[in-house]
Amino acid sequence: MCRLFGFRSVIPSQVHRSLLAADNALGVQSNEHPDGWGVAFYVDGAPHITKSPEFALGDQLFHRLSGVVSSETVLAHVRKATQGVNSVLNCHPFQYGRWVFAHNGDVPDFAEKRDAMLAEIAPRLRRFVLGDTDSEVIFFIFLSHLSGFGPLSRRHAIDDVESALSTTVKRVRAVCDREGDEKRSLLTMMATDGDTLAAVHGGKELYWSSYKTKCSDRDACPSLSPECEAPSKTGFVNHLILSSEPLQGENIWLPLEEDDIIGVDWRMQVLQGHTTKKKLQVVGKSA
Repeated sequence: MCRLFGFRSVIPSQVHRSLLAADNALGVQSNEHPDGWGVAFYVDGAPHITKSPEFALGDQLFHRLSGVVSSETVLAHVRKATQGVNSVLNCHPFQYGRWVFAHNGDVPDFAEKRDAMLAEIAPRLRRFVLGDTDSEVIFFIFLSHLSGFGPLSRRHAIDDVESALSTTVKRVRAVCDREGDEKRSLLTMMATDGDTLAAVHGGKELYWSSYKTKCSDRDACPSLSPECEAPSKTGFVNHLILSSEPLQGENIWLPLEEDDIIGVDWRMQVLQGHTTKKKLQVVGKSA
C-alpha cells in the first residue's frame, strides 16, 4: 500500500520536515514504499507536480524538492505498487486541470474489473487515463461525479467535493465488490484544486491535524491565532494536515474512522461527514 500527505494553510509554508526531516516523514516511510513518489504544490493557483518511479529517500530530486517547496497547498505520495508497473505514469499524484489526486488502497483483481470501472468515467474524460493503475481510474470517476456540480475549471464548494468523493467510494464498491468476497476495495484518497482539500477514509488509516501543542513560530508568524494552538471553536483553522500516519512534532493528531470524510474549503473552514450521511458538520463550531 501507499502513504499520503496533504497540507492546506492560510500562508505559504515549507513542508520539509513533513516530507524529509521528521523521524517518520513521508520520505522515511518510502523505506517500506519504494516504488515511486510524487509531490504537487500550487503557485498562483496552478499545480506544479514532480513525480519519479525511484525510491524517494534515495532520490536526490526528492531531497532538493522537499527543501524548496513552500506553498499554501501541498499533496504528496509515496508508492508501494499493487497495480501497474513501476513507471512515472503510474506514480501519484494524478492531475487534470487544477485538480490533483492521490490514493492509498487497492481494487483486488483490478485487471478483471478495469473495463467496468472505465465505464463509470464520463466519456469525454476516459481518453485522459494514461497509466494502468486502479488509482488513476478512480481519480477520473471522482472527476466525473464532480463535474455533475458544474465545470471542473470553476471553484467547487466543499460539499460538492466531499459528495463526489463519497459517491466515488460507493460506485467503485458497487462495481467491484461482491458479497462474500474475501477481499474488498480499499479506497482512502484525497483531492485538491489548491483552494479546497478533501479526503475520505476508505479502509486504510488516515489522520488529521489542525493545531499544535505550541507553535515554534508563534513569535514570528503574522497569522498566529488561537486556532493554531487549540481546537477551533468556530470551525475555521489556519492549517489542515492529512497524513496516513501521525508525523512526529508539535501537531495534535486525530484519527478518522472508516467512511469518514473531511475537508477544508477556500475560507479554511473544516467540514466533516460520513459517506452514508448527506449532511456535513462544521468541525468544532459552537452551538
